[in-house]
Amino acid sequence: MESTNFYERVYEIVRKIPYGKVTTYGHIAAYLGVKSSSRMVGYAMNSSHSISDIPAHRVVNRNGMLTGKFHFPTPSIMEELLENEGIPIKNDKIINFKDYLWIPEND
Repeated sequence: MESTNFYERVYEIVRKIPYGKVTTYGHIAAYLGVKSSSRMVGYAMNSSHSISDIPAHRVVNRNGMLTGKFHFPTPSIMEELLENEGIPIKNDKIINFKDYLWIPEND
């Protein structure tokens, strides 16, 4: 699978994440039929920061941790963007993570 095509497929899903919700690298990979490719989803997200319509801040790890925060212009931006959408964060982790989780299969 060509990475550019894979990245575009990832971005299509990320654009669908509703305001005030998050999803995980793993849920995106599973939706794309490549469940073991969570890391590739992470690579796609790391490459997305120059694309203005990709809400990369809404993609977190399976535990609700803001593992991608260091790929933003400053480490606090991811948290600030999520909190602006009403998602509570403490110690780089979403509080009551399951309340904010959006799973692509359920869309």
